[in-house]
Amino acid sequence: MRRVVTASLVSLVLISACGGDGGSVTEVSSDTVVANPTAPTDSTDNDPETSDNGTGTTNYSTEDFATPEYEWSECGVALECAYIDVPLDYSNADSETISLYMTRRLASNPSDRIGTLLVNPGGPGFGGSYLAEQAEYIFSSDLLERFDILGFDPRGTGISEPAIDCIDDYDDYFAGGDITPDTDAERQELVDSAKDFTETCFDKNGDILPYVGTNNVARDMDMIRRSLGEDTISYFGFSYGSELGSVWATMFPDTVRAAVLDGATDPEADRLDGSLQQSKGFEQSISTFLARCSADRVCAFHNNGDAEGAFDELMAELDENPVPTRSGRPDLTRGMALTAVAQAMYTSSRWDTLERALDDAQAGNGSGLLDLFDAYFQRQPNGSYGNELEAFLNILCADEPTRITIEEADAESTRFNEIAPRFRPGTTGDYTCVFWPEAIDPRITITGAGAGPIVVIGTTGDSATPLEGTRNMARVLEDGRLIVVTAERHTGYTSDACAQRTADAYLLDLVIPDEETNC
Repeated sequence: MRRVVTASLVSLVLISACGGDGGSVTEVSSDTVVANPTAPTDSTDNDPETSDNGTGTTNYSTEDFATPEYEWSECGVALECAYIDVPLDYSNADSETISLYMTRRLASNPSDRIGTLLVNPGGPGFGGSYLAEQAEYIFSSDLLERFDILGFDPRGTGISEPAIDCIDDYDDYFAGGDITPDTDAERQELVDSAKDFTETCFDKNGDILPYVGTNNVARDMDMIRRSLGEDTISYFGFSYGSELGSVWATMFPDTVRAAVLDGATDPEADRLDGSLQQSKGFEQSISTFLARCSADRVCAFHNNGDAEGAFDELMAELDENPVPTRSGRPDLTRGMALTAVAQAMYTSSRWDTLERALDDAQAGNGSGLLDLFDAYFQRQPNGSYGNELEAFLNILCADEPTRITIEEADAESTRFNEIAPRFRPGTTGDYTCVFWPEAIDPRITITGAGAGPIVVIGTTGDSATPLEGTRNMARVLEDGRLIVVTAERHTGYTSDACAQRTADAYLLDLVIPDEETNC
């Protein structure tokens, strides 16, 4: 999943789904950041030998640390599980360690086994161990026969230890708030919520948060490779997993046997450009959905052929008058409704559900859109949540090299209004990283230099990682090979036989596809 944050922290948070998303505020200083209790000092006495890999940041080699030792234990049919200890801080030779949870599905034809296929579902923030547990539903039988599928929960995620855990009740932070505040007091509520979220995260997770960025996860992947005793290893990443894979390939090119990046992000897009690209992608998908609904009398939200006008009226009404959902849950706001809509935009298979939910909301019942909203945040029937969103928001900030002020964030809202008037109507900015300390290890520049051919998959109707950005990933990589899938969904391997055949031939037999293949 590649998640996208839109508007302020409390109003509309959107994230990347896995394959297989006015006036100034003066009461709070935008220069205030949460103190980083574990920020490194200027001293380098304990630093291992380092080198600049030409990507704009120092690349600490994992070779300065001992190869981890662990034992696999059986945890299901053809499944093995283990915890692997890796350094928290690769810049410190005396670093304490953290434990990553791994699951491995053994190749069903061991006599013809190629090696290990590392996999990641995206997010960032999603644990990847489930990809091995559910491999038969995600990967082809040919891959399952010849690869051990190894999924791991990246640092801070899933059941790796420690896992990021900031808050328990998401409604307090993500269901409240007004994305078009009319007063300074309403705006201040959004700022206060973002500041409180960041402070709470650091209060509970301050030892690990500065080190959860993508660079360190790539280093962890190399530690896993070393522990397996494989000189080179193969990789399959979905959505943000493409960003992780391309960082790994850039940092450790000599260890790459093959890599497939499905639903790839734009490696050159900065914080603002990436959000603008995704907002445009969601806006286009919403327009496609509404046009289809207007043209189809069977659509539950047909509205006499004017689904577009009805949608705009409904969103405006929710902005002024949120509608009831369920007992004990917040009324449905415009921000919640747009998060729900985004959840449905990841694949057209959810559009029937969205049609009915919009029709119900039009009649004053917000429960259907609440269900989509809850699905987006991975809310469980008992009201609990995983830690995916909390991990995502902090990984995002750990990767981001710059910070902006509240005023600068609010000023950006106009650009979003222009490019995505339905999807980004808010008048406040994205405060996600405003109160975060400066990143100590921002994500490196992606090149893939020396890694050999890397296959990139993109779909024509991908909202979360638009094809425009995926094309750029293939272009930026030293030897990127693009597969284009015609589909209204995020990621293409699991839904398109042509893409699957092409990717499989590359992974299995290193058959390199053309520079661009249209499926």
